[in-house]
Amino acid sequence: MDYAGSFRFPVAPVDLWSAMGRLDEFERWWGWLGELRVDGGGLQTGTVLHGTVSPPVPFRMQVDVELERCVPFELIDARVTGDLSGDAHLRLHMDGDGTVTDVEWSLEMLQRSMRVAALVAYPLLRWGHDRVVEATVSSFRRQLRIQSPKGSP
Repeated sequence: MDYAGSFRFPVAPVDLWSAMGRLDEFERWWGWLGELRVDGGGLQTGTVLHGTVSPPVPFRMQVDVELERCVPFELIDARVTGDLSGDAHLRLHMDGDGTVTDVEWSLEMLQRSMRVAALVAYPLLRWGHDRVVEATVSSFRRQLRIQSPKGSP
């Protein structure tokens, strides 16, 4: 599954990075994420996040995300392994008084049942994927507003 998208957030890159670094909050923020464990020191090269992804389709995936390159306030490059395999990238760009994030990933589904489903029901899998992305962005914007009440969506 390939994906590319851009999202605007109403805070400066330093504030967005700070919020992204609250890894211990992710399970509370995102109902699709469970069993999150972090090996490493937060948003820095070498940290590995382990968790379970439960999208709104009948599949659960165990994934590990290794942060291969982190430049604070600018970028993250990651390698995804487990039930999904591939690369993911995040870029932060100042945009007026906010930040635009450009994200992209290319992930292969490794569970046999998911591979079969992708052949016969790709639109359903894509729908589930896109709902997870929308929920993640929406929840993250909500958390930013809570942290900085002056911000706007």
